[in-house]
Amino acid sequence: MSVPTPSPARRSIYLLPNLFTTGALFSGFYSIIASSQGLVEHACIAIFIAAILDGLDGRVARLTNTQSDFGVQYDSLSDLISFGMAPALLVYHWSLESLRLEGATAGKLGWLAAFLYAACAALRLARFNSQVGTVDKRWFIGLASPAAAAVVSSFIWTFHGLGWKGSALSIPSLALTAIVALLMVSRVRYTSFKGGGSGPRSERVPFMMLVGVVIALIALALAPARTLLCVFGLYALSGPVMMLVRRRPGTPA
Repeated sequence: MSVPTPSPARRSIYLLPNLFTTGALFSGFYSIIASSQGLVEHACIAIFIAAILDGLDGRVARLTNTQSDFGVQYDSLSDLISFGMAPALLVYHWSLESLRLEGATAGKLGWLAAFLYAACAALRLARFNSQVGTVDKRWFIGLASPAAAAVVSSFIWTFHGLGWKGSALSIPSLALTAIVALLMVSRVRYTSFKGGGSGPRSERVPFMMLVGVVIALIALALAPARTLLCVFGLYALSGPVMMLVRRRPGTPA
């Protein structure tokens, strides 16, 4: 009696989430190339495409039951490129590089701010991986790197589309880059929109949130860059605001 050989179809399923991760990695790499060539809008859009693919790879892995340690590590390395290096180099080439015209010290502040962003993204990812099995899934501790990248890239996309030169916004860009970087490694809690349990019921959301998504999609079709800046800017602010609210006397934690 011959022993049946394993079906190759089962092995091929594991390619699905990793293909999405590879697509996100490609988008992040393309963003770096585009920003170095002055293709600002292309670089910004590539980061958002990477964010969409990054969200899909984990969902596909759960739906097909193909999660693996390899996939987790590969996803983190892809995130570091797409949401760490790509936004840092984008903001540097678009705006922070011009600080060197203000003197040697200002020039150093420009590339150091870009490095701070990339380093904080790496630290944020490392902390997330080390705490993934112990933290409440309803919350992110610190601003997630895809959301941080979305804030930076939507800011650049918006003002570039309005005709602003990055050199004219070097100080606001420097401040934004540093603030977003520090939010990533902060202890500020952000809602993850994942619910608190396990199974299909844990991913249910209120009806009004779906209405909000429809409105956001309409606004996105009308003015994508400004809509994304508003959405992710408000999300980035929501953590510190809710932290201050929780600190008020009599407010439950």
